[in-house]
Amino acid sequence: MVFSNKLVQFILVAVIASIPYFAAANPEADNVPVANEAVTDHKAGAPHEKEAFNATKLINDHIGDSHEFHIADWNDHPITFYLPVILWTNNGLEVFSSEKFHHDNKAEHFVDQNGQKLVRYNEIIFYADKFEALTQDQKDLGAFEFDARPLNFSITKNVFSMFISAIVMFLLFLVVARSYKKNQLAPKGIAGFLEPLVTFVRDDIARPNIGEKKYAQYMPYLLTIFFFIWINNLIGLIPFFPFSSNLTGNIYFTFVLAFITFIVTTLSGNKEYWGHIFNTPGVPVWLAPIMIPVEIIGMLTKPFALMIRLFANITAGHIIILSLISLIFIFESVAVSPISGAFVVFMTVLEMLVAALQAYIFTLLSALFIGQAVAEHDHH
Repeated sequence: MVFSNKLVQFILVAVIASIPYFAAANPEADNVPVANEAVTDHKAGAPHEKEAFNATKLINDHIGDSHEFHIADWNDHPITFYLPVILWTNNGLEVFSSEKFHHDNKAEHFVDQNGQKLVRYNEIIFYADKFEALTQDQKDLGAFEFDARPLNFSITKNVFSMFISAIVMFLLFLVVARSYKKNQLAPKGIAGFLEPLVTFVRDDIARPNIGEKKYAQYMPYLLTIFFFIWINNLIGLIPFFPFSSNLTGNIYFTFVLAFITFIVTTLSGNKEYWGHIFNTPGVPVWLAPIMIPVEIIGMLTKPFALMIRLFANITAGHIIILSLISLIFIFESVAVSPISGAFVVFMTVLEMLVAALQAYIFTLLSALFIGQAVAEHDHH
């Protein structure tokens, strides 16, 4: 009897805890139609059948970036928080709300004050005349195709989330700094929570991997990436506004973090580090044309591994959670919700562990790479 009561309580907690995810997965919220449900086209006045629920579209909409936050639906009308679009176009600077993009059957259009027409397609903004001339395979152009795309400095969901995490970090450590000024004894409150984490990064990551002599100068960077990644990972697990973004699951973001580690490592390299790359010890001279490219490739694979590891692990967690939620709409049965909700709670708790673990691994490997670049070997 006691076991059954605990089981019922667990199921209720699981369902209640997963309500925000159900709201995020609402097919109407993401303009994803429900299967076999007839509706009326208000413009044409003719009824038509909605398409089947598309779990892939739901997941892609969540893990991808966008120019607005969908908060909820009220009376079948979406409540949306629109973010600013900031562009440098042929007519100069253009700043407007993403709400001003008008939808049509092909893409989303906007006409600026000078009559220049812009198109947003798959969250990428093009010049309309260039967009219409592109083929289907060319519409996802790279970031440096300036002829077809204006310079985009817009504040998207991921950028907004990054600002929030930066503000949270600033406020946390500001409180900690003031706490240490007022209290020279044992830390209390937030300072008491953060001090073991700071000493952990120092004593278990920086010192063993970089060395006693040089670890201190890299501590600001290691602490920054540790807390920045951890906070962003946790923010990504909150499924409602103003969070619900997937910043650390964005490969561009992880690329920048890995690239910074690569720059720090490269600039910190001493003579022995570069000598090992261009004159590998114990290797015959005639093998140098082979060994040098291999060593250079090794330099590049290290930040690549950092980038992919963080991106893949965080994105996989989001995909699994949304896939579990999508089961309810795929089977079109409320009976699936207790089981799905229980697994969502389990996965969310597991992702909280992964959030800290990935921040630790990224910081540890960064310290390891830096340590390899600054290591000094004794010659006997």
